[in-house]
Amino acid sequence: MMFVPGNNPGMIKDAYIYNCDCIMFDLEDSVSYAQKDAARSLVFHALTTIDYGDKELVVRVNALNTSIGIDDLEAMVRAHIDVIRLPKTETAQDIVFCEEQIERIEKTVGIPVGTTKMMAAIESAEGVLNAPAIAKASKRLIGIALGAEDYVTDLKTNRSPEGIELLFARSMILQAARSAGISALDTVFSDVNNEEGLIAEAKHIKQLGFDGKSIINPRQIQPIIDVFTPTLKEIQKAKAVMEAIAEANRRGSGVIALNGKMIDRPIVLRAERVISLAKAAKIIS
Repeated sequence: MMFVPGNNPGMIKDAYIYNCDCIMFDLEDSVSYAQKDAARSLVFHALTTIDYGDKELVVRVNALNTSIGIDDLEAMVRAHIDVIRLPKTETAQDIVFCEEQIERIEKTVGIPVGTTKMMAAIESAEGVLNAPAIAKASKRLIGIALGAEDYVTDLKTNRSPEGIELLFARSMILQAARSAGISALDTVFSDVNNEEGLIAEAKHIKQLGFDGKSIINPRQIQPIIDVFTPTLKEIQKAKAVMEAIAEANRRGSGVIALNGKMIDRPIVLRAERVISLAKAAKIIS
């Protein structure tokens, strides 16, 4: 998910050319207060005139306890954005209120209710502790994401190369997301010149179980894709598992084995995920 500042016309215009899965137009922290209205207008114009192809389009609005945030929602829902990202989510009620406002706008303009999806950004200690309730607060919610910079500030510490200070938050967000059946998305890696560190962090969060990672520079896209894309060996193993299942079904056998080892449901589910990722990466059809 690539962050694009909402006040940068060049980046907004060209964002579709990069090989990211998701473009997130930011109206919040990357835009100064004096430029909020201009950025909103710029992003609205882009969403209603530019063809971004098959990219998932997300807008991070400003906090909804301000008129600016409500104005953001009014414009972005009308622009038929795919997903609204709510910043600094701390309670389930934050999600409920955002959903109520989105539904009101959808009804007003004749958009089918439920069309606009939501994503919650968790950026504080309170938000992390409430992650399970937040994740289940709305059927519109497709994912929850960690916002590390505000979070570590709230903890009165700072980010380290090892990321030890984020382990609890990452674990809570991941468990909450899995419990709710939605996606878990990791925070940005801010040192764009440190590719080795980016790759190490991406491998770490993939091992934890995250679905993806936010980025702030197009140079970070390919390293992330490389980490999350299944290897040829993994794909071959997954295909072998699925073929063993098919063969057992043809024989009418309830026992499934591969190379002398029993295949149980967790192995099947992991194989299905590998195949799904390989198809998404267009390695197999």
